Amino acid sequence: MADFTMEKGSDGVAIITWDVPGASMNVMRADALEELNAAIDDALGDDAVKGIVITSGKKDFAGGMDLNVLADMKNDAGDEPAQGLFDGIMDMHGLLRKIELAGMDPKTKKGGKPIAAALPGTAAGIGLELPLATHRIFVANNPKAKIGLPEIMVGIFPGAGGTTRLVRKLGAMGASPFLLEGKMVSPDKAKGAGLIDEVVDDPVAAAKEWVLNAKDADLVKPWDAKGYKMPGGTPYHPAGFMTFLGAGAMVHGKTKGAFPAAKALLSAVYEGAQVPFDTALKVEARWFTNILMNPSSSAMIRSLFLNKEALEKGAVRPKDVPDQRVKKIGVLGAGMMGSGIALVSAQAGMEVVLIDRDDETAARGKAYTESFMDKGIARKKATPEKKEQVLAQITATSDLDALKGCDLIIEAVFEDPAVKAEMTKKVEAVIPEDCIFASNTSTLPITELAKASSRPEQFIGIHFFSPVEKMFLVEIIKGKETGDRAVAKSLDYVRQIRKTPIVVNDARFFYCNRCIIPYVNEGARMLTEGVAPALIDHAAQQLGFPVGPLQLTDETSIDLGAKIARATKAAMGDAYPESPVDDMLFWMEEQGRLGRKSKAGFFDYDEKGKRLGYWDGFDEKYPRLEEQPSLQEVQDRLMFVQVLEAVRALEEGVLEDIREGDVGAILAWGFAPWSGGPFSWLDMIGTPYAAERCQELTDKFGERFTPPALLKEMGDKGQSFYKRFDPEAKAAA
Repeated sequence: MADFTMEKGSDGVAIITWDVPGASMNVMRADALEELNAAIDDALGDDAVKGIVITSGKKDFAGGMDLNVLADMKNDAGDEPAQGLFDGIMDMHGLLRKIELAGMDPKTKKGGKPIAAALPGTAAGIGLELPLATHRIFVANNPKAKIGLPEIMVGIFPGAGGTTRLVRKLGAMGASPFLLEGKMVSPDKAKGAGLIDEVVDDPVAAAKEWVLNAKDADLVKPWDAKGYKMPGGTPYHPAGFMTFLGAGAMVHGKTKGAFPAAKALLSAVYEGAQVPFDTALKVEARWFTNILMNPSSSAMIRSLFLNKEALEKGAVRPKDVPDQRVKKIGVLGAGMMGSGIALVSAQAGMEVVLIDRDDETAARGKAYTESFMDKGIARKKATPEKKEQVLAQITATSDLDALKGCDLIIEAVFEDPAVKAEMTKKVEAVIPEDCIFASNTSTLPITELAKASSRPEQFIGIHFFSPVEKMFLVEIIKGKETGDRAVAKSLDYVRQIRKTPIVVNDARFFYCNRCIIPYVNEGARMLTEGVAPALIDHAAQQLGFPVGPLQLTDETSIDLGAKIARATKAAMGDAYPESPVDDMLFWMEEQGRLGRKSKAGFFDYDEKGKRLGYWDGFDEKYPRLEEQPSLQEVQDRLMFVQVLEAVRALEEGVLEDIREGDVGAILAWGFAPWSGGPFSWLDMIGTPYAAERCQELTDKFGERFTPPALLKEMGDKGQSFYKRFDPEAKAAA
């Protein structure tokens, strides 16, 4: 069956319907481009056809391009992958330009056939680039629909004419939220921004009516008309100069130069704005080819699109366990984490029982959901009816009997093994025999916590990140006795709340925290050595991290770091490595400098909690080096100290799948998204160089940089992680 089919009506309107067989969402495939091209040629060449409407046979229009199309263009070109990509992209431009010109006379711009797009729902990526090439876009009055160009979020930019058309349609400033931020908006907001033309109840009927009444002038795009001037001005127009100058500063300010796609996009816009439209399409194609040839692009697409999607669809879910969707969930602890878990569970339609030591405290936890919904109503992202519906899902109480009938419990009480053990025993006396019990602990080993359970095979870790409602990742931890049904239940639950899961085996700090802690510790260690704090944090930001290690410590609180250090030392005994970082944290704790919450930490703060600058009290205790280290050295220390922990986690079997290591790192703590994650980055720089550089860092800074045996072996053999470890691999070989 074809992806595109055409039906010619007796009224002279040809309806081209996009409906990919067996798929819930249309994505553009290579064969489909040929089908669409043939249909357009047929309709334009048929004198009985007066106009064309392009629509979808599904509830949405399209979700974007099948990225395998781009990979095939590259691979099929043999020794000239860049040429293959460029030629393939220009073929797409040719098809969309054919739709845009619609058979009109090149000189008079008359005689063309009107072509309209009728979108029943969401249109993303090529799903909007195609409509932008038509003469009028009609979208259904569907508040759930999202319209936009999200390509920048996976390390590329709109390369099928979307960049060039949107800038010429809206101007550089108007187009920037959609191109540089990947903003997706509702139909009403898309119309208000100028992305689309009409929001109607029946887009196909409205499009047909327009097609039958369109005049020649209605078909000519502004950039094809004489005297066209770009909204806001071109780069060397007095007004446009400031726009483009500001855009360059804004992009660098947001990306710190770490994301190549944003820079390439801006180059395509800047250069394309100075030449005729058809030349601008070639400029766009060249920059799009450039970014597709950049290893960062391939790594980001793999991790943030392909791998993320695979994990969300159950790539690591036990195959023989039936559906385990949660109907009634009990949340133990109505603090910040428990309140957030209750919120996202209720939003997903589950019945929620929120438990705390007394009814008043439990009610405060439920009030968190009320406050969240009120903010959503104020921003017009929720309605009073939705608020009441969500609140009605939550029962806040101190009565453990309310947990009867729950099929999942998530414990989020104080991080004390004794407190958790007591709650486990009390709750298991009430809940059904087959109820899965999960702990939201961030550091305590699940196997040890499971000892308090009478059914350890049903005990598991479900580790959320704070704030729960904003963070995309959930880390699921298997104890030594955790069974497949508990894993399946956890994965199905995470899918219900629309977050991305990774599954790891039990070990101290699990996966994410074992990588984050060395990152913040290395930043603090450099400060004790006399490295300037601004150099440390800015080096991290120029790697693409959202915040530097010192700022991150202030945000999470310094006393938390001190508490973790004490607990880890108590657990490890003589095996605990002594570190100057601990001494610094304990000293700051004594000084009352606990981070942002105390308005004093690595930074000074004003009364409102705004950062004023780094605290100068460090200079006396830890004098600055007269000669500061190079940016490269600081960045290498910050990157490798995390990456080596990821490799050790794989080597030890904590990670079973490198996809989870990469996706988890980016979503949990913002690990250099441009790199695709720790394993993608190692593949990018090459394991031989990585092993060699780690040895140099070991010789200069200590054993924490010693390359693991796995990395040394792979370096000796010249292996890459994504070639050695099949995505379905269950453990390091």
